[in-house]
Amino acid sequence: MDFPTINPVAFSIFGFDVHWYGLAYVASFMLGLKYIERAFNKAPAHTNIRKEDADRIFTWVIFGVILGGRLGYVLFYNFDFYLHNPVDIVKIWQGGMSFHGGLLGVITAILLYGKKYNIHPLNLTDRMAPAFCIGLFLGRIANFINGELYGHVTQHPWGVIFPHAGSLPRHPSQLYEAALEGFLLFFILHFTLKYKPSIGLTSGLFLIFYGLFRFLVEFVRVPDPQLQDGFYTYISMGQILSLPMIVIGCILIFLFNKRST
Repeated sequence: MDFPTINPVAFSIFGFDVHWYGLAYVASFMLGLKYIERAFNKAPAHTNIRKEDADRIFTWVIFGVILGGRLGYVLFYNFDFYLHNPVDIVKIWQGGMSFHGGLLGVITAILLYGKKYNIHPLNLTDRMAPAFCIGLFLGRIANFINGELYGHVTQHPWGVIFPHAGSLPRHPSQLYEAALEGFLLFFILHFTLKYKPSIGLTSGLFLIFYGLFRFLVEFVRVPDPQLQDGFYTYISMGQILSLPMIVIGCILIFLFNKRST
């Protein structure tokens, strides 16, 4: 299957190119905020969450995503390069964001917000988790449009011949992740939250299923070129970072459901 003719630049205005990837971030933040507002508005009184918390925490989350995502990429995926080129760390427009780093940034922001406004962090993450899946879905679609983060060569009929990746069809791993981490995980979390689960269950399920889906897709995804030798021939960085998510998710569910019981 040939790669669809999609220009990574959505449009230009006053000589400035606006990329689909940037629009995906904007749309993710806007749709995520709407979802969080609805979820916070339905939060029980004992959680101490109000609808207006959505706007306040959203600013914290944006900084967490950007700072955490960038620093995560620097530390996890290309540390040697940035150690010798520290000025390039701030050049976010050149690409290089890590989901796991962004997640750590968001968790840090939520912990600080919860402490400041006397709200249990898990009451916040339980209601925000489905909104994260919206960003994952749109972000992976943007990765596909950019022709990046593609998979290994495949003979399956849905293989895609990506530009700058040779003449052989490859797994569209970005679409696998969009379907699993974005679409499917959103509905799992949304309907779990709808039935008013015990504290920590939705957050735990997010960690478990994201970690599992990412771990599986990594088997068909081409790793970053600097992480393909030695130890990384057996396990990818994405898999290394996803395993703790699964473990922590299980611990969250066990501890807080035991406490509820």
